[in-house]
Amino acid sequence: MINQIGKITLYVNDQEEAKKFWTEKMEFVVKFEAQMGPNMTWLEVGPREEAFTTFVLYNKALMQMQKPDMALTHPSILLSTKDIEVAHMKMKANGVEVQDIMIMPYGKMFSFKDQDGNDYLLREDK
Repeated sequence: MINQIGKITLYVNDQEEAKKFWTEKMEFVVKFEAQMGPNMTWLEVGPREEAFTTFVLYNKALMQMQKPDMALTHPSILLSTKDIEVAHMKMKANGVEVQDIMIMPYGKMFSFKDQDGNDYLLREDK
């Protein structure tokens, strides 16, 4: 029936600022970008061109105007890396706000914030 997770919507304050964060600091690629109307853009980013799952960066204010009753709180999102130390060092060098690496019985991970101050977790999966 369902074979993959396709897209995760992130509601952002400024699409261009979010696009710069994900492409310049996190080294994602723009997978798709198209005008949806005079003031709206559909914008998807992913970790690499071949990646199936993407983040849709959607303008929070426009969504609130369209659907005032919609909950726009940030979802809990875990991303994956094969080398936590390299990822931590690179993200820090790129100006991403990162926390210290935590070593847990089930693996290594650290949290970081995006351009709007939302929290994410990066976990090492070998």
